[in-house]
Amino acid sequence: MPLLGQAAIAMWWDMAPAHRDEFEHWHSHEHFPERLGIPGFRRGSRWADATGGPGFFVMYELDDYATLSSPHYLERLNNPTPWSRKLMPHHSNMVRSLTRVLGSFGGGLGQSMLTLRLSPAAGQGEALRASLCATLAALPLRPGLASAHLLQTQAPAIAPTQEQLIRGGVDPAADWIVLVNAYDAAAIALLLSGELCARALADAGAAGAPVSAIYDLRLAMTPSDLLPMP
Repeated sequence: MPLLGQAAIAMWWDMAPAHRDEFEHWHSHEHFPERLGIPGFRRGSRWADATGGPGFFVMYELDDYATLSSPHYLERLNNPTPWSRKLMPHHSNMVRSLTRVLGSFGGGLGQSMLTLRLSPAAGQGEALRASLCATLAALPLRPGLASAHLLQTQAPAIAPTQEQLIRGGVDPAADWIVLVNAYDAAAIALLLSGELCARALADAGAAGAPVSAIYDLRLAMTPSDLLPMP
């Protein structure tokens, strides 16, 4: 099964150790349920830096692109809870991308996630897309790997929200995003020295060096996992 929908929100940020325990409690027991109660939100997943650093990667899989600017989502973005207002100022180095899914291959949810943030060189967008999709389509059948996906940021025209203002303003975004999910982290490491190394990506049409990181799964939820309100 590929990603659950045609759009996704992909986010990276750092969380200082002093706030990490409360952050994960809030994110698991208030923020995930809040987001997954929005129509069109299909699955949320939270991933922590596999090296033990302060970084997190969070993704929401959405039914379609219209969900990114739906009244239900905007209402939540502009009315953060008191607990959200307390913790969001501690989301540092935020990168937040509102994306379309360009390609999605394989399925399941393994323990490790590789994220690559990159951009096409001038005039190389179609060539890079074709090359990446061909590469990613072949990955899910390899030992240790589960799925691979290509996203492109296409942010809808939305005014800065209250959540963004709490974090200090408009969040920067990635451009193109490659995700590879694995049940064996060693299989991801091989990709970073092979098909998805900086040289191979440049040959495929990428500009500059990609930003790569590996994360471990902390929690994944779908709307069916939500507990009924007391």
